[in-house]
Amino acid sequence: MDKIWTAVWRSLENGVPNVLLDVGICTALLIVAVAIYIWMTPWEDLKLVQSGNTAAGVALGGMILAMAIPLAFSLKLSTHWIDLVVWGTFSLILMIVVFFAIDLLLRGLPARIRDGHVGAAIVLASAKLAMAALIAAAVSG
Repeated sequence: MDKIWTAVWRSLENGVPNVLLDVGICTALLIVAVAIYIWMTPWEDLKLVQSGNTAAGVALGGMILAMAIPLAFSLKLSTHWIDLVVWGTFSLILMIVVFFAIDLLLRGLPARIRDGHVGAAIVLASAKLAMAALIAAAVSG
């Protein structure tokens, strides 16, 4: 039984620092990407959410989840923290570009979201989540 606990302890000693590093890197990348997106949008996402605009909350929440999907695939496939930073950064830059393309293609939706139309927010969030799944699959090879 002592051998089992020793093996478990060694596993934790080796694994926990790596997990904390990976989660820290991914969290930092996600925060930076979300901040850039919020900064670049023509409307004030956080103020709309804080004022009780459900549609803005759905759109913002969908965007955050969509950013995390390719980042999670980058994490799964990375072999080193530098690999994670490179592929995570690449996938998030690609997501930001794709998000703004979606916003341009679905022109009237952002204004409708500002006005509180939840249906428009669901369409916008769904389009971003769909692209996130495609980019995640592409990143994973």
